[in-house]
Order: sequence, then C-alpha cells, then structure tokens
Amino acid sequence: MTLLNSKQLKADPKVEISQVTIENEKYFKISNCDTMSPFFMTIVSDSNHWLFISSNGGLSAGRKNSDYSLFPYYTSDKITEAAEVTGSKSIFIVQKGDTVQVWEPLSERFDGMYEISRNLYKNIYGNKIIFEEINHDLGLTFRYQWNSSNQFGFVRKSKILNNSEDTVKTTFLDGIQNIMPASIGPDAQNALSNLVDAYKRNELEQETGLGMYALSAILVDRAEPSEALKTNVAWSLGLDNPTRLVSPLQVKNFRKRRAIQEETDVKAEKGAYFLSTTIDLAANAEKEWMIVADVNKNHAAVAQISEMIKNEPQL
Repeated sequence: MTLLNSKQLKADPKVEISQVTIENEKYFKISNCDTMSPFFMTIVSDSNHWLFISSNGGLSAGRKNSDYSLFPYYTSDKITEAAEVTGSKSIFIVQKGDTVQVWEPLSERFDGMYEISRNLYKNIYGNKIIFEEINHDLGLTFRYQWNSSNQFGFVRKSKILNNSEDTVKTTFLDGIQNIMPASIGPDAQNALSNLVDAYKRNELEQETGLGMYALSAILVDRAEPSEALKTNVAWSLGLDNPTRLVSPLQVKNFRKRRAIQEETDVKAEKGAYFLSTTIDLAANAEKEWMIVADVNKNHAAVAQISEMIKNEPQL
C-alpha cells in the first residue's frame, strides 16, 4: 500500500467573494463554498414566504408561519444535518462515448470521485439563491435556484450545461424530497413524526403532473371521522413527458441504474416530487426546467392549478 505524503495531498481551493451578473441581475458569489463549514441563511420575500437554508442545501420553507410548512420546521443544526434527505436531490447518469458514469452533484456521496468546484450565489436583494457544481472531469455544470412567487409559491429552477465539445447523453432524476403534508404543525412533526408518516398520502394527477401531499385523515384521539381537506402541491414545467415520482422510494434504484416506474398513489411514506427523463446535450448546450411548490391548497385551488397547467401555454 502506498501512502500519500504531504506533498501529494492537494490543498483546499481558496474561498473567494466576488460580484457577478447572471441574467442581468447582480449576485454575490462565494467560490469554493464547500471548503467552509456550513452556514445558515434566509431568503426574503415581498409576500408571506419564509425560507431558511444551509450552505449545504438543507432547508425549511413555508408560508405565513411554521404551521404552513413545505419542508419540516426544525432547528438550524437539524436542517443542516438533513441536507441529504430534505430539499433538493439530483442524480445524473452520464454517457460520453462508451463510458457511463453516475454523478450526484452537491452531495457528499461522491466527494473525492470527481474534480469539482462548488459555488454559491445570492442576489443583492436577498430573494434568490443559486447552488452550482462544476464537474471538470465530465465537462458538466449543474445549477439550481430557489426563489418565490406570490401566486404560485416556491420556484426551484434547474439547469444542466455541457461545457465540453462533445455531445453528452444523460438520464437524470431531479427534484425535492421530504415534502410535508398540509395541516401538520411543528409540534406534531417533532413529537409524532412517525405517526405523521403513517397518515401521509402522496398522489399524482397524471394528466397535469400535479403532485398532492395530504393526510389520509386528521390526527385526532376521538373515535370520529375527521377528513383532511387541505393539501400541499408540487408541479413542473420545462420537460416533455418525464417520469414523475411522489416519494423517495425509488431513488436508490435509480442510483443503481435500475428502471423506475411512475408513482400515482403512495401511502405512509415521506413526500417527494422527482422528475426523470433522458436528454442529449450538444456541445456547449444547456437545458432548463422548474419545479413549483405551494402549501395549504383546497379543492378549488387544486382544480385551478390543474386547469392552468393544461391550458396556459405561457405559464
């Protein structure tokens, strides 16, 4: 066995702060942010959104207050520790020529496997944040951005860029996980999380791709019916006929390059909204898509969103 000596070990890349312009908007950039200890941030809104996020991607978000959460409302240390199971998750199976490789950007799972750079961007108004990983070995860059919409909730924009001179074929799974059902406050989530999981129901409306996350019934101690009438929702734009998952049950299968099947009704599992498809990226080309999520919707609001997805070409 050959041991690395101190001259062979690479030093951590230098952390630098600069100002850049992205899509005609000014951002502060922290280069090589992954070499720092995780730190906590907040994303502001001109409406009633709240979003707390760690520099490693773990987050909590919702509307009004902690009773209307999209992701579990925890303390900052738990949010940071839950980055691999809460919030964004992306896995790419990349084919270049005869070589097929798995890449999981902005995750600790593949640390040391590729030569990468990770950067963090926050705009000068503090209402948008971008996470970026550049894979120098594969010649690819992946970015995702969080921002908000007063009408539609939280918007997560994703983009994959081919920095090489070769065409790249990639099959990917991208989305958000640990989505809360409506009608669960922080006290119930913290004290009765396992019971809450048992009552969860995640449904997909296949025609529109609208995911709905609700309880099969309200948690009550009395022997009486108590129907859950509100739901959290997630939907997407930008990809043609992707396979959609409403739970994290098949993430391991995808990571192992096994086939996955679209999910329409999953009970007693944590909520998620994943998109999977295959795209061919020409040299220096890019592909962008978005996921939109919101909280506490009634039947009429769900029907309205479904109609807009079906009938609004410029949505």
